[in-house]
This record gives sequence, C-alpha cells and structure tokens, in this order.
Amino acid sequence: MPPSSYRRYARPVPCADARPGAWRLAGGPLWFREVEVLRRGAPPEVLPVDAALALSPSLARAVSRAGAPRHPVAGLDLSHPVIMGVLNVTPDSFSDGGRHSAARDAVEHGLEMAAAGAAIIDIGGESTRPGALPVAESEELARVLPVIEGLKSAGCPVPLSIDTRNAGVARAALAAGAMLFNDVSALTHDPASLGVAREAPAVCLMHALGDPQTMQQDPRYDDVLLDVYDWLDARVEAAEQAGIARARVLVDPGIGFGKALEHNLALLRRLSLFHGLGCGLLLGVSRKRFIGTLSGEPEAARRAPGSIAAGLSGLDQGAHVIRVHDVAETAQAVAVWRALREGGQR
Repeated sequence: MPPSSYRRYARPVPCADARPGAWRLAGGPLWFREVEVLRRGAPPEVLPVDAALALSPSLARAVSRAGAPRHPVAGLDLSHPVIMGVLNVTPDSFSDGGRHSAARDAVEHGLEMAAAGAAIIDIGGESTRPGALPVAESEELARVLPVIEGLKSAGCPVPLSIDTRNAGVARAALAAGAMLFNDVSALTHDPASLGVAREAPAVCLMHALGDPQTMQQDPRYDDVLLDVYDWLDARVEAAEQAGIARARVLVDPGIGFGKALEHNLALLRRLSLFHGLGCGLLLGVSRKRFIGTLSGEPEAARRAPGSIAAGLSGLDQGAHVIRVHDVAETAQAVAVWRALREGGQR
C-alpha cells in the first residue's frame, strides 16, 4: 500500500467572523476555527484547530500554511479577492474564439476589463479547450506579443499574465512586460519552463489530467480531491527545488481540465484544502462546460450567472484569484460579497 494511503490532509473549514480561537484563512477575509481531516478510504473528521495541530507534524505544517498570510504575487494584494480578466487572442477558444484575435481589438478589450475591475489581465494565444490542437510557437508569439506590447504602450494600469505551456513564449512575454507565467501544465509540458519560471516574478501551477486533446476522454481518479492535491504538492516542491519561492506561486486545481462533472463539484465543495500548500489559490470556472451541464445553457457566452455563482462559492472557500470572462458583472458580485462577508468581522 503506498504511503499516501496513510496520509492525513487538512482542510480548513471557512467561517466569516473572527471568534476566539479562529485563524485567518490564508491571509484573506475569512477565518477558520475547525479543520476537516481527510484520509483516503476513511470518513472525514472535523476537529478544532488545536487538536488537528497535535495529530502529526505534516498535518500541523498544512494547517500552519493555511493560516499564514500570503505575500503579494505579481503585484497583487491577496488579502482580498482579485479578479483576473481572460483575454484570448485565439480563433478557437471555447467561449470567445476569434472575438479578439486582432491585436487592436484585444488591446481595447484588455483596457476595458482593467477599467471594469480586473486586477490582472491573462493573455493566451493557444486554446486549451478540450480537443484543441497544439499551436506552433511562432504563431503563438505572433498572437500574444503585439497585445502585450500594445497594452504596455497604452498604459494598462494592471499587471499582465501570459497563459502558455511553452517556455519560449513565456520568456518573450516576460521580456515584453508580463508579470505572471500561467502554465496549465504546471511547468511539465516544456522541459525549459522551470528555468524560465525561475526568472519570472510569479508563476501559476495548474493541474490537468493529460493534454487538451485527450483530457476529457473518460478522466478517472482514485480520489479527485486528494489526487489533485498530491499532484500540485509535488509540482510546488519541484518549483521550490528549482529556486522558485513558494511565495511567488499560485496554484489552480484546473476545473474542467481532465475532470468530469462530479470531479469538478468535489473540488469546488472542498476547495479550501488547497490552502495547505501555502500558495495563493486561483480558481478558473468561467463559462465552463459543467456550468452548462448544470444550468442547461449550451452557449458558453450566456453562462455568466452560473460562472459568478461558482466563483463566489470559490471565494467562500478562500480563493484569492478568480479568472473570468465577464469582468464587470463579476466585479459587482464580488463587491456585494465583500460587504456581506467582511462586514461580519470583529
């Protein structure tokens, strides 16, 4: 039996107010007084924080990481929710392919998202929708670099992120002014990516089962929540060993990337587990297929209400960054969420 079968996992149970004995959750606006202790093949057990700390050194380390403040990442203050605006400059992205493939249109949309409340703009030149084919690096560069340069020249007031699996694209984007290397393969697709990420101001490591061409072909897990946690734990460790400080890392469980409906829901329901990695937590649910399945809405561009509901559920679990297409609508929802949650603090 593998050692992980005995491993205990600590999921802080979020609450909205700071009663005696509560710990602040990952430096954000929420707190936790209890920890749900998880183990493969065993029922969960909810314990007070002090009791969980006493169970084992590894569990205490995860609890301590969950209760530690997060350093700014790519200039982003993670003490309150951050909105990342999606800027796809591809002809074939699942929800907005082709809408901003011209650099001028993309720059204009990026500036609009910044004005509407996005604190960072994530620029991608290769679709990672299910079934998408790889794009030549030269083509990806031709798509993203004019947009990064155009946004910088236009005085974009928020930092930029490059959404790519390819080290050469990331290197050029960072040289052009991007601040975050957002890799859906968690630096596994390109052997040179770890070296590029070492020089990046910040990096996002996302879980995906397989690549975009195959990831939705009957994805299976032993325990999706713990399997994804273990995989991201290993990738954060690999990043640290390569000289990338944990404080510079965001983690993303990769909703919709090699996950069936039940996998996505299991991850969202216990999302706060990932605070035990000691990194900022990014969540991308915007317009994804599971929202269409649950709501009966086949058109991705018409899934803003469901996307906002899923995003706010993530904020209730302490997510630091939510990646969205519909920035203005999400910003309004987050403003109300903050007033309701943060107003209860004492």
